[in-house]
Formats: sequence, C-alpha cells, structure tokens
Amino acid sequence: MAWKDSLYHTAVPKEQKSLIPELRILLIDENRQRAQSLVSALNNSRYKIIHLTSPSISLLKQVDKIQPDIIVIDIESPSRDILESLSAISHYNPKPVVMFSAEQDTDTINQSIQSGVSAYVVGNLQTDRVKPILDAAVARFREFQKLKEELSDTKQQLASRNLIDQAKRLLMKKKKLSEDNAFKAMRNTAMDTGQKLDDVAKTLISLLNTI
Repeated sequence: MAWKDSLYHTAVPKEQKSLIPELRILLIDENRQRAQSLVSALNNSRYKIIHLTSPSISLLKQVDKIQPDIIVIDIESPSRDILESLSAISHYNPKPVVMFSAEQDTDTINQSIQSGVSAYVVGNLQTDRVKPILDAAVARFREFQKLKEELSDTKQQLASRNLIDQAKRLLMKKKKLSEDNAFKAMRNTAMDTGQKLDDVAKTLISLLNTI
C-alpha cells in the first residue's frame, strides 16, 4: 500500500533550499507511524521522503516510477525478491541504499551488501541516528562509484592501448613501416576522419588481418 506523497514532504526553509542539494528518498516501510517519525527526524535537512510504499509492492517499478536519489528500507528481514531487485538496481541504476533490519544473520548481511546496500543497520530505526547514517551511506556510495568509474576508465585505456599496439605491429609487418611511421599513419588517419585512435586501430586490425 502506498500513502499520499504530500504527507511525507519535509519542510526546508527557502534560504536553505538554494544552498543544500535536495536528496529524494523512496521509503519502504509498512509502519506509517514510524515513517512519520522519520519524516520529522529529517525535517530541515537535505533529505526529503517523496514516497512511502510497502515491501509487497514491486521495488523495481517504484524506483522506475519515482526515480529517487536514495532508497531507505525498514524491514524485519529482507526477502529474496527485495535483494534481487536491489541487485538489479545496483547494476543498471545504482543509488545509495540504507537498510534497517532486525536480521543479524551474517549471510543475510553479506547478501544485502553484495546486492548494493550501502549501509545495513541492525535494530530498530532510531530517528536521532538517521541523518548521520544517511550522510555516511551517501558518502560511501559516491566514493564507491568514483572508484568504479576510475577502474572502468583504466580498463578502457588499457584496452585502447592494446588495440593501438596491435594495429601498429600489423602495419609494421604488413606495410614494412617503422614503429614511429606506423603510429603517425594511424594518428593522421584519425585526424583526417575525425575518429578516435582506437577506432582507427580496430578498422586497421580487421583490414590487415585479411591481407
């Protein structure tokens, strides 16, 4: 069951709104009273609960519809469906996830973290702890995403370098060019055609391997 979003908007003074980037929360909790306590705890903060829904509602559909910045889940124990949904979100549309749960089983905690949970908090949701927990989860998520992007960039650079080296060796072998002239030929082709150097390398590898 989903309740009216208007009940869950936190009030942030106008002078603060222009200074603090607002982060929108999708809250998954069956306890409406507890949810209202969370709204109160986040009042005048950068966090705003824009939608409250039940664990029985499809998480993937809710995320696709609401497009929240953060997902907060307060649940007795995460189900397989929730963990699978979080895993899919982490892969295709990653965002910070904070889970409050009574489940203390190590395997469940590990599965939750592997599914993309940024912060797994055992015990009841204590309103005075919520904001620092959210702050830490957002910071951890952003740092992790930064590391992923850096790793992806490094892998891409290595792959591009390998393609360029392979194409250069083929030019040297097939066209009897020096290493310097082979690279210059590739670079000139890239400049003349407006292509990236690794794209030129791919084309050359395909052509030269047929000769």
